[in-house]
Amino acid sequence: MTGSRPSSAVSSDKKDDESFEAPGEVVEYLPQRKAIKIGPISLPPWRSPTAQITLIGFVCFLCTGMFNALNGIGGGGQIDSSVSAASMTAIYPTFTIVGFTAGSFLNYFGAKVTLGIGGLGYAVYSAAYLCYNHTHNKEFVIFSGVLLGICAAFIWCAHGTIMMSYPAENEKGKFIGIFWAIFNSGAVLGSLVPLGTNWNTKENKSVNDATYIGFLVLMAMGGILAWFLVPPEKVIRSDGSRVQPIRNPSAIAEIRGLYDTLVSETYILLLFPYFIASNWFYTYEQNSYNLYMFNTRTRSFTGLWYWLSQIGASLLFGHLLDNAAWPRRKRAIAGWVVLFLMVNGIWGGGLKADLQMSRPPRPEDAATWYRGMDVYDKGFGWYCLLYIAYGMLDAVWQTYAYWLMGALSNEPRKLAYFAGFYKGIQAAGSAVAWGLDSARVSYRVLFLTSWGWCVAGMLFLIPVIWIKINDTGRVLQESASPEEIERDRDDEKNHAVDSGM
Repeated sequence: MTGSRPSSAVSSDKKDDESFEAPGEVVEYLPQRKAIKIGPISLPPWRSPTAQITLIGFVCFLCTGMFNALNGIGGGGQIDSSVSAASMTAIYPTFTIVGFTAGSFLNYFGAKVTLGIGGLGYAVYSAAYLCYNHTHNKEFVIFSGVLLGICAAFIWCAHGTIMMSYPAENEKGKFIGIFWAIFNSGAVLGSLVPLGTNWNTKENKSVNDATYIGFLVLMAMGGILAWFLVPPEKVIRSDGSRVQPIRNPSAIAEIRGLYDTLVSETYILLLFPYFIASNWFYTYEQNSYNLYMFNTRTRSFTGLWYWLSQIGASLLFGHLLDNAAWPRRKRAIAGWVVLFLMVNGIWGGGLKADLQMSRPPRPEDAATWYRGMDVYDKGFGWYCLLYIAYGMLDAVWQTYAYWLMGALSNEPRKLAYFAGFYKGIQAAGSAVAWGLDSARVSYRVLFLTSWGWCVAGMLFLIPVIWIKINDTGRVLQESASPEEIERDRDDEKNHAVDSGM
């Protein structure tokens, strides 16, 4: 039996755990479908958030996970990092431009089409490197970067919107952790590809053709898998509520919506340093530290542990953010403290290693200039542990970003704009970082700017957490009746006065 009830009839203490309901809007509550039985194994219903977010996880597992594995070994598998730097410099400006409008594309065409198109560029990217092994056609690699920038903006915007709008309020941290675990399992599997195909390569050289062919096949499978996604209005949450369908306004209205979101939610500007930092450090970690310190097979080995460490870190941190014993604001503060300590502890610990590094005078000197440590060399363990710590910090940083945005809003359209801003600003930062690497700035500059952006991002979050993250306030503003909204606004004003801000 199905039922419905007006949002004003829902008790205020339950609204914090329910889906978005616009004022006066009637929301349908349905019984959850039965689990899928395969022998003794019980799988979640296909139209449940669990199944759909798992599907999204495997799409990113095969597309972006393989992309991360390929670039995690340093230089995109090439010993000359300038090829990878040029490609990345092409990817991220394109990603930045498209990222700001990807939310509009998603609202207009839906998540299935957005994801399906987004999966195409990754296979082309791997094919371009395969071609480069034989032709040294750098222009094709750069073109594949531009195409991937467009496709990646689509796939990440769809992912972000689904991640933040499909789960119930009290399950968001858990599902972010589940996604991140599946997603990084892709990078772990992907790291096994170059590790297995290059294990006998003890010197510094580019990876072989079998590595790129393996990535190409897996990435193509991810693009196909995206077309099995269920439309959001057919997804039923664990509490019986439907995910609110994303309406399809005109393109002009969508552009105005991006602007209005920036004007009405001005505090999002304070999140921009955090967004910039979220991908900035990849340039140093992968194209500087990992490429300089280790030889070909060892870079594949450290890449495996870099991504593997992110699975446990994301699940543990997601569990902290979903701790039902603490109110949401306390969880936000606890997450901030943990992350701030990790930022300074890990980057501070990496300073000693960075002081040993310097960029080769010319790209062609790289093979003999790099330290090229092997997995069996004395002292390797400590340098590998540092790279693992960088991976853990990355997972916690991304998990906190999505949880924080989800705590600021439950409305799917607004979350699409938030996700677009997040990935767009993130890509803008990446474009600058990879541009600096392409310009051959010193490793020290990349190290210090990575650390500096992380610290700045954390500090700018403080007023957002203190003022905007409340135990019920933000959700009430979006789901309560007009009278309740007015009362909640008065509470927020009183809180701001009491806190002296």
